[in-house]
Amino acid sequence: MAIITISRGSFSQGKAVAEKVAEKLGYASVSREILIKASKEFNIPEIKLAKAIHDAPSFWERFSFGRERYVAHIAATILEYFQKDNVVYHGLAGQFFVDDTPHVLKVRILADPEDRIATEMARQHISREQALQQLKDDDYDRRQWSLKLYGIDTGDPQLYDFMLHIQKLTVADAVEIICQAVKSGCFQTTPASQQALDNLALAAKVKAKIVAQYPAATATATEGRVLVHIKAAGVLGAAVEAEIKDLTRQIPGLKEIEVHLIPLTIF
Repeated sequence: MAIITISRGSFSQGKAVAEKVAEKLGYASVSREILIKASKEFNIPEIKLAKAIHDAPSFWERFSFGRERYVAHIAATILEYFQKDNVVYHGLAGQFFVDDTPHVLKVRILADPEDRIATEMARQHISREQALQQLKDDDYDRRQWSLKLYGIDTGDPQLYDFMLHIQKLTVADAVEIICQAVKSGCFQTTPASQQALDNLALAAKVKAKIVAQYPAATATATEGRVLVHIKAAGVLGAAVEAEIKDLTRQIPGLKEIEVHLIPLTIF
């Protein structure tokens, strides 16, 4: 039992790899479901949200604390899926929220540039030069999206357990390598690693519930108990704590919530 995140660029064969890995292992394959849930939160059609994510980091500036809200809801949704275990996730930002979770295998799929160009040419009915520019723009947009929202460069190899280049390796080869890695034992879920993931998921759910009112708040969880840190004037402490408890009271698994106020600094 494990979780696999597959990071991929456009036309990298990453989607095919992810789906075949899920099929071979009997795991759930998850991708666009995350985006659908986020689109409901922002009341934006999925296709428009997808375009905004890839093409325009400044899109989030149109919303009050749009970046914070989006990241909070994406994190809560992804981690909720991950709690179920036996998941192959090949959507956006999967590896960012589980960097230290032992039973997550993080993979990056790369493709031969000429194969990507040929695919783009055929798909768009454009010249080689146009296809090359389109791919460069798309790669740049994806990287900027990650940097803008998460401060993380998707091209950084340290984010992944390994990177696979679909050129000499085929899709079938990549699937076999990933499946063998999962079966090796080092990525198997343990009670301790599951608890760590449950802690992350609970903290993310709390953050998502309060982010609209308290976008700068942070939350950490330990076995059902959540500690929230928020900047606020001391005189508002009781009211802030009461509101946060009211906003989060229906979250499953939440046993206790404690609010710590960080005094506002006035110059």
